[in-house]
This record gives sequence, structure tokens and C-alpha cells, in this order.
Amino acid sequence: MTDPLLSIAGLRVEITGRGRTVHALDGIDLDLAPGGSLGIVGESGCGKTMTALSVLGLLPPGGRITGGHVHFAGTDLAAAPEPVLRGIRGNTIGMVFQDPLTSLNPTLTIGAQVAEPLLLHRKVRKAEARSRAEEMLRLVGMPRPAERMRNYPHQLSGGMRQRVAIAMALICEPRLLIADEPTTALDVTTQHQILELIDELRARLGMALILVTHDLGVIARRVDRVAVMYGGRIAERAPVRSLFTAPRHRYTQALLAAVPEFPRSGAALTNAARPLATIPGLPPSLLTRPSGCRFAPRCTVATDLCRTCEPDLAAGDHSVACFHPADAAPAATDPAAELRPPAPAELPAGTGEPLLRLSGVAKSYALHGGLVARRRSGTRHAVELSAVAGISLTVRRGETFGIVGESGSGKSTLGRLAVGLEAPTEGTVRFAGRDIATLTGRELRAHRREVQLMFQDSYASMDPRMRVGAVLREPLAIQGIGNRAEQRRRIAELLDDVGLPRGAVDRYPHEFSGGQRQRLGLARALALAPSLVVADEPVSALDVSVQAQILNLMHALQREKGLAYLFISHDLAVVRHLADTVGVMYLGKLVESGPAARVLAHPLHPYTRGLLDTVNVPDPDAAPAGAPLSGEAPSAAAPPSGCRFRTRCPAATALCAATEPPVAEPVSPGHRVLCHFPLG
Repeated sequence: MTDPLLSIAGLRVEITGRGRTVHALDGIDLDLAPGGSLGIVGESGCGKTMTALSVLGLLPPGGRITGGHVHFAGTDLAAAPEPVLRGIRGNTIGMVFQDPLTSLNPTLTIGAQVAEPLLLHRKVRKAEARSRAEEMLRLVGMPRPAERMRNYPHQLSGGMRQRVAIAMALICEPRLLIADEPTTALDVTTQHQILELIDELRARLGMALILVTHDLGVIARRVDRVAVMYGGRIAERAPVRSLFTAPRHRYTQALLAAVPEFPRSGAALTNAARPLATIPGLPPSLLTRPSGCRFAPRCTVATDLCRTCEPDLAAGDHSVACFHPADAAPAATDPAAELRPPAPAELPAGTGEPLLRLSGVAKSYALHGGLVARRRSGTRHAVELSAVAGISLTVRRGETFGIVGESGSGKSTLGRLAVGLEAPTEGTVRFAGRDIATLTGRELRAHRREVQLMFQDSYASMDPRMRVGAVLREPLAIQGIGNRAEQRRRIAELLDDVGLPRGAVDRYPHEFSGGQRQRLGLARALALAPSLVVADEPVSALDVSVQAQILNLMHALQREKGLAYLFISHDLAVVRHLADTVGVMYLGKLVESGPAARVLAHPLHPYTRGLLDTVNVPDPDAAPAGAPLSGEAPSAAAPPSGCRFRTRCPAATALCAATEPPVAEPVSPGHRVLCHFPLG
């Protein structure tokens, strides 16, 4: 047996502040072999990131290791002094943080930041450090690396910034790479590129990997072993195939059941709209150590033994901390059936009258003062950025219309046009038959009641100084709806609708979890009883169990109240679960649209097929499907001639460069595609 490169035993971490002590980690045991890979999964707040930070001694203020050890290559990092840790960080252990924009220095160029670890740890000359930094940027797939060396972080896309973070972590060729949620909030194409890059560099450099994520699809085919964390402890630890095919802890089973199903292209589709399995209750407070199993209050098979004694993590290749583990063999029935709420009464979706209709809508922005853009274009005039280009679509009452595409494709701009926050440069936006651009005064205010927005970051969209009661009352007061007593009753009804206690009115937004804040965002969107809710990435930053709760809630409220949703997301599995109709956007164009089951099972556009081939399926045995998209989308300030996708399309011809493809329905009515050579 090879000695482990990293060995964590009995690790305990406490964080003290404001007179309280949080028991963040309570007895973590993990081993990682040289060149091996370990995935750490679990809900938000379970201790995933804290475990990763503890390895490098990067605990938050008030944090300290109170027990156990962290042995790395013969050194106990838990007891090592700060100078020793500084010599390891960025040198023999590299770290990729969750948000590269906040982890990069906005005042330093990319070249200076990538070269810095070499200057600190290897004491090389500046010229050599810059040369190797440029070489590393090329290695991580950065386009035009010499030019990017002179850029600042804000000038790069999210995917490019993540590549910079990886280059910084790998410049000294570490023995261990820790990647903390490296693909969260990235679109599926960029996710795939980043994960493939990490795999390639691991193989080339022979380094070990710890991958921290809440995305079970990412874990399934990227690591050798998995540790499932809950409440600051490890609930289950196993080889990746064993864990996904025969999970033994009820918590692991519940997490897997909460993932929306996503069959590959061409596969038969089941009823996507059935409710997802959810985990009742909330994760435990870490302010006190519970007397029994931490998952017992949420477990469907808990007994008195579970509530009074804490189970130990059993020894073995597939270890589980549970008094009543599931059988090792896969169950003959659905293990999550008891966690899945009953399906709401179905109504015919998308058969109502047209509610929102966009006709030839385009939106361009003038990039005023863009010196760099003017130099590139060779003109003194402002450059036009084509965010949305000639889109036509219809959303019917009671329907969910899903919009998918990569970052920068124009999805959010389309959402703002739909609610009237932006005026189209060309075309018309009609709601209930009326052009919203012609509405003024009282008519416009009445229209605002009918269309509401649900934001991606619900916390940033709320005034932190206002209590929840005031946040929910505000739209009612602006619209002059009801007196104080009637408004209080309406707020109570809203909290009931979204599953929050009525006492929440006296709390501030920061006192709620991410999932609870998203429920508040939905409650505020429903306050005026709208007909249409535009939901812009409402679940992209949520872990899988909370995501399932929000999606179930949105679906149930739609059926109960006849709501229509324009649902914007980069997660195709989520869109497949919720949407009746789907539209695929690329560089401002709607390249394919139609019934969700047909578009996502039998795509006609090569871009749609490429997106589907990058979806991370929580199945370690799933074979890679097709050829995922490569490269990055061109700038919307200088879109390609003809078909905008031609620069990345493997089947592009001279016709694609010369002529923009017309909208066609080559297979069935309602399934539209913008392509000269649609797929069969």
C-alpha cells in the first residue's frame, strides 16, 4: 500500500465570534493517495469548504483547529507554524477558489498575478516568471495568452477568470490541487471546458485532486472516491461507482433523488414535471453538538437509537455513519418515493391564449467611451453591441417557456425586454395584446402588476435594512393595494404560499438561508398576483436539495394560480424538468425553439446538440455523448456574418458565412430551427 499524500484524522474546527462558537467540523477522517482524486459533496453549510480551507490553514477570523491532524507529505499542517504554511500554499498545494473575481487582485494585471507564485517560491527572475506565466496561460487554454497577460481581471469572462485561477494554482506544479466549487454559476459549456482542463492537467502533472462541489453530476465522472458531508461530519465515504450505484446513507439517497432526470439526446423521456424528491427540514445548527445522529430529524427511518446516540463512520472501502444503512444492493423500488411530494393536479400546459409575444425584437447597446473597442474596430465611433437580434416568441397563459444558452447569449437582456425594463431597438413586445412601449402613466403601472421578476441573487435584490414584512409590503404600497390590515393579511398568505413561517416578517434578509431567501424572492414576485413571472437563473447558486424545493414550489404555484413563467437558466436539466417549451439562444439569436421534450430529445441545431453533450449526468458509467462545444463565442460587438454559430460549427460551409439561415420547421410544426443544415 502506498502511503497517503494527504491524511486527515479526527479533524475538529471551531469558529468563535460574537459570543458564539460554531462547531464547523467534528471528527473528519479522509485519506488521499498520490495522484488520486477525492470529491466532497453535500448541502451548503455542511463543512465542505471548511475542510478544504483547513488543509491550508486558511480558516476565517475566530477559526481554529481544536483536534486531529492534517498530514501532508510528512508534515502536520494542523500544527505547522505560519511560515511553513506560507511555503506550502501555492507551491506544493494549489487552490482554486469558488469565485475567481473576488480571489484575483483587481489592481494587478493577469501576468503579474500568475507569475507571483514563481517569484515567491522559486525565486526566479521576473523575465523567466513572466515567460512561464504566459506558457501556463497557454497550457490552460487561454486564447491569445500574450495579450491576456496585460489584461486586468474585470476585462475577462467568467470562464477566462477561472482559467487564470487554475494557472495560478498550477504554476509551481503542486502535488495537490484543491478546487472549491470551480464551476458554480458557469454555463454548461464553460463548466465542461474547465473540468476537462483539470483532468488533462492532472494526468500531465501527476497531481492529486480534491474537488469540492454540490453538483453530483460533476463528481460522477471526475473523481475516484467521494465523501458525503452532513452537519460537519462525513456521512458516507466510498469509491465513486459504489456510491452512485448503491448509496447506503439515507442522506446520500435523498441528494441523488433530488437531481432532475436528464436522458441523453434521442432517449425516451419520462414525465419531467413530476415533483422532485426533497429533504424535509433544514440542516442542523452547528452551534451545539447534537446528542444523536445529525440527520435523524430529517430521516424517514430514524429510531430512538438514532436520536440518542451518534453513529460512527464504519471502517471499510464503503463506509457509512448510520445505524440503519440501506442494503448494499440497489433497491427494487424508488428509494426516494417517500421523499417526493404528491404531484399537483395537472392542467394542460401552454394551451391558453398568448400572453407575451415578442416579434422581431432586437436590442443593441452603444459602447460609448470604449477606447479598446474603438481601436479594435478601427473606427472613431461607438461600437454597437448586438445583445438580442430579431427574436420572435410567444408565451401562453399557464406555460413555462425556458430560455437556455451560454453566458453572453442575451438571455438576461431578453428577460429585461419582456418585463419592460429595457426598450427594444427594433420590434415589438406585446403583453395581453398591447404593445408595452405605448403604455404610459396609469396603464404602465397596471402593466407592472401583471409582470414580475424573480432575480438570480435574491439577497442582492432586497434592501438589507428592511425587515421581510416591509420588503413584501413595498409592492403593495406602491400599487396602492389595500389598507395596512389587508396588506398584513396578504403578506401572511404569501408566506404560507412559499412555505415560510408568518413570524418571518420581523426578520431581516441576512437571517435567512439561500433557499429561504429565494422563497422570499418568489413571494415578492407573487405579491401583486401577476400573470407572468420572469425568473432569471433563480436556482443556479442553490444546492441540489434546496433547488428541488424551489422547483417543486414554482410548479405547484403555477398549477394552482395559472402562472406563466419565462424561465432563464444555463442548467438544461432544470429547464427540462420545469419547461413546456424551450428556446435556445446563441449570440442574441433564438437558434432553436419548440416543445421541450422534442427539442431536448431530438435537437435540430448543432449548437443545441453541443449543449446537451456537455450536461453532467450523475452516473459514473455514462459514456460521453458526442462532441461537446469547443472555443468561445465571438464578441456580440462584432458578430460573424451569415450564421452566427458558424465559427464553432463543425459542419459550416461557405453558405453559412454568406447567408443568414432562415427559420425553418423541417420535422414538425412548432419545432423551429435557424440552420442551413439541420440535424436529422
